[in-house]
This record gives sequence, C-alpha cells and structure tokens, in this order.
Amino acid sequence: MPQPTRPFIPVAADALTQGVAATPMAFVQAILQAYALRDLSAASALELAQIAPDDVHRPSARITAAQMEALSGAAMRELDDEALGWFERPLPWGSHGMLARASLSAPTLGVALKRWCRHHGLLTARVRLGLSEHEGEATLAIDDLGITPGLQEFCIVSVMRNIHGLASWFIDSRIPVLGVTFPFAAPAHAQAYDVLFDGPTTFCEQQAALRFDARYLSLPIKRDEAAMNQMLQRALPIQVRPYRRDRLLVQRVRQVLTTQPLAAHNADDLAALLHTSARTLHRQLQEEGASLQALKDEVRRQRAIELLQRTQRPIKQVAEAVGFQNEKSFIRAFKGWTGMTPGEWRGRG
Repeated sequence: MPQPTRPFIPVAADALTQGVAATPMAFVQAILQAYALRDLSAASALELAQIAPDDVHRPSARITAAQMEALSGAAMRELDDEALGWFERPLPWGSHGMLARASLSAPTLGVALKRWCRHHGLLTARVRLGLSEHEGEATLAIDDLGITPGLQEFCIVSVMRNIHGLASWFIDSRIPVLGVTFPFAAPAHAQAYDVLFDGPTTFCEQQAALRFDARYLSLPIKRDEAAMNQMLQRALPIQVRPYRRDRLLVQRVRQVLTTQPLAAHNADDLAALLHTSARTLHRQLQEEGASLQALKDEVRRQRAIELLQRTQRPIKQVAEAVGFQNEKSFIRAFKGWTGMTPGEWRGRG
C-alpha cells in the first residue's frame, strides 16, 4: 500500500542535496503555533529534526530542507493535519495524495491544475484556488478567506510551492516563474523568497498569485500510476528537485529573440531574461537537441527576410532590427544563410 504524500514543504531549492540552511525559522514558529492551538508539545518533533529550542526564536536562524521535512512530517502525523493548523478543520494524513491522484488522469497540465483547484475547495473553505489565462500568461491565484491568524504566510507559501512543485512533476519539466505576489508585507526574512521562487517577488499586493507561461498548460501529463505510487512515498524531493529539462525552452528562447532582439544580444543577457544562467541555458538547449547560435540564426533570418520583403527600410536599420550591432556583420551573416546579400535578396522581387 503506497504511503500518502505530505504537502510540498517550503524549503530552499538547493537545500536537500547540499544541506544548505536556508529555510526561515518563521516557518518553524508557524508549525509550533499549530501545536499550541491543540495544546500539545512540539518537543519530540523538534528533537527529531535536530532543531535546538533556543534557536526557534532567533530571527537570523535557518534550518536545512532535511530538517524542515523531518519537523513537518512529524507534526503532520502527531496532529493528523497536513495543513498544520491553517484551516477550519484538520486535513487528515493523505489528503494531498488524494488530490494528486484525482488530477493524474488529466490529459494536460491545464486540466490537472483546474481539477486540483476545484478539489482543494472540497477540503477547506478558508482558501480559494483558481487558474486563469490572460495574454499568454497563466496565473495560479490563492484568495485568503479566513486562514488561521498568524499562519497566513506559512499557509500561502506552502500551498503555492505545493501546486507549483506538483505541476512541474506532472509534466516532468521545469516551469519558470514569471512573478509571484503576496497580500502581506515583506517579512524580515524576505531574502529567502529569492530562493523559494525563481521569479520576481512582490509584497503588499491584493492577491497571492504565481504567474508562468501559459503554454505549459497544454503540455501532456507525463506521469503514470507507478510514478505516482513512488512519489507519494516521499514528496519533498519533488518540490526541491532541480528539474534540468524545460520542455518549452526552445519556444521561449525563440520568443525572446523575436520580441527583444537587442536585449538578448548575448547568452548572459538572454539567460537573465529567462531567469537562469548562461551555462544552464546552453546545457538545457543541448539536451533539447538545439543550440543558441542556431536559434539566433533561425530567428534573425526569418525576421530579416520579412523586413526586406515587406518594408523599404535601409539595410542598416534592418540589421539593427534583427539584433546585429553593425551592417557589415549582418550582410556577412545573411549571405551565409541565403547565398545572397540583403540587397540582392530584396532586388529579386
């Protein structure tokens, strides 16, 4: 019988493999509040996670992912509540596993996420989850309808990391975050959010929301029942796993090269726009059977031909529009692509 899953605990993304102490102590304090609400002691859970009681109230203290997993796992079992006190009633052990299974048969990620949001509403009325699309972006929103006072941050961060981690697992792909918003003020440990989420984070907004490229919603579910059974035995690695593959990376690179040719002049600038490093970008493209130079040439060639055919712009302006620093290098590249100079190409027709 497979073990039920626990929520995907909000820890630093590299902490599981490197033992980095990057998880804020505020999340530990939130778990201890859940114990206090039940008039129970968290001493055994702290001991199991090797967290010194004196460190709990030190604002600068941090713990590792492994410690957070041990603490939260013990708390969920002792309290029989996978929500750790956030809602009007406990979520019995296995609740999140049930949600994951209910979404597994969906044909695409978009359908799976809509199911997750709808089914989550059957478990609690304290939060409302929703998925929407607008102008090429997908938004997962979380409305606070009555989270237990003092646990809002821990709840929202956990739920958001939970659903984002599961979404990446469903399609076996990194899903880059375009931006995250929170309805509360920036906490003292706000710097930790740079690790928790790989996109820009803003606070004091009207709604908690996570945005990503809507094209991921159409990708098919890659997991099956056997993979689900294995995943449910230990859910934390799904959240912190550094997914190497991004199944939409080639399309995303083409889009940036097309819409922002000057801003994506070199690999470092392009990688920054995609919220990754140049080294990672090159490696992931190679894994997808592509290269940055080939994609640049493809996009520039298509754009140059379009401008030469449909406009009367001078060759120098065409060169600038497709991302070349000077006319001479553009002419040389264009002749390599087509066997003709830009002037000869335009004069054909």
